[in-house]
Amino acid sequence: MTAKRALITGANSGMGLAATIELAKKGFEVIMVCRNEERGNPALEEAKRQSGSDSISLMTCDLASLDSIRAFSEDFTSRYSVLDVLINNAGVVTIKRETTQDSFEMMLGVNHLGHFLLTNLLLDPLKKSQQGRIINVGSGAHKAGKIDFNSPHLTTGFGIWRGYSQSKLANNLFTVHLSKKLKDTSVTVNCLHPGAVSTAIGVNRQTGFGKSVHAVLRPFFLTPLQGAETAIYLADSPEVTHISGAYFYKKRVTPPSSRAKDERLAEEFWDWSAREVGL
Repeated sequence: MTAKRALITGANSGMGLAATIELAKKGFEVIMVCRNEERGNPALEEAKRQSGSDSISLMTCDLASLDSIRAFSEDFTSRYSVLDVLINNAGVVTIKRETTQDSFEMMLGVNHLGHFLLTNLLLDPLKKSQQGRIINVGSGAHKAGKIDFNSPHLTTGFGIWRGYSQSKLANNLFTVHLSKKLKDTSVTVNCLHPGAVSTAIGVNRQTGFGKSVHAVLRPFFLTPLQGAETAIYLADSPEVTHISGAYFYKKRVTPPSSRAKDERLAEEFWDWSAREVGL
């Protein structure tokens, strides 16, 4: 039997690396997607060492660049005709307002718009799977999120929590509307809250700001493997074969905020997102 193929974004550390290792142990072929080889290659060797699997490979893609995402998707689909599992795991938190190559606010750009474009460009290989699965890593922070269509890129009134919670609400809304679009296909899509996980997501890449706070709080967080458990479950469990458009926490369907399941808002936000990324 051919091994299932999984693609994981943000796979060089934290939950992405943990999910890579565990799925490889389960016999998956895993494609790790990282921003660059400098970060990706050491993680690739670590994943192979810990899993004992050689069926792990590395591809690079910068989710803060639509050009990079399109080039990656072309490269991927030229190599592979089928994709069984897509885990949209990569995420960023910025302490000040930053923008992507395409002038999107960074958190919305990477956490949502980058994955929105990537997923849409990979739907064909997912539909060729016997049972394709899309897994969006969200957060309980979505409950505080609001979509401000007048200033979605937070050109005024930027705040860390405002930006992050908006991007996580976006993950839920994306899941809700995509599940409707895929209802007559073999592909499912679900969103999850991993819990409070000890990862480097809140550490500023340039300055290292946040490392000392992170070190102090680490004992109170879940490990990356514990945080990845629901994503691994959604990727592999037969129990969720026919579940789509749901929000999971600790491997169980759990209700998100009322705003996160608003189908009219989800459709409006989908249309806005499609315009932003040029679909």
